Amino acid sequence: MSKQHTPHGDAFTEIVLAVFRLNGLLLEAGNRMTKPVGLSSARWQVLGVVEHGAIPVAHVARVMGLSRQSVQQTADALEKDGYIEYRENPHHRRAKLMVLTPKGREALKYVQQQQLDWANRVGRRHSLEGLQEAAVLLRQVSESMEGELQSSPDEERFEGDQSWKK
Repeated sequence: MSKQHTPHGDAFTEIVLAVFRLNGLLLEAGNRMTKPVGLSSARWQVLGVVEHGAIPVAHVARVMGLSRQSVQQTADALEKDGYIEYRENPHHRRAKLMVLTPKGREALKYVQQQQLDWANRVGRRHSLEGLQEAAVLLRQVSESMEGELQSSPDEERFEGDQSWKK
């Protein structure tokens, strides 16, 4: 049996597709901003969280909505290249804390200035009200997605009709 989107489902799908496209563009822009200091968008994101204080990898992963393993790989590369260092965690023997090194702080400072200039430039192309409304809507959609995923830990909800496998 074939199901159809409702108007709400169509509108949500348009948002999903636009966010996928925007995500790719944001990563590319981030990679261009961070390249002069030897970073990438992924490394920048991790440094941005670490900037607020010593933090274990698992906490960074939760904040960013990523897997602990992917953040660990990024953190290990940042440590190898001298942007962060690991320190002992007084609350957990195995979960080391990440802290910025002077090199990491300088790189982050450079990228934050680039991001500020870029955000101002791109932001001017849109109405302030439209940007604010979009931010509110995206936060609300994120919250409903978090609720959806938390309320249905089993993956059956996303399996649906699998007759295409035949």
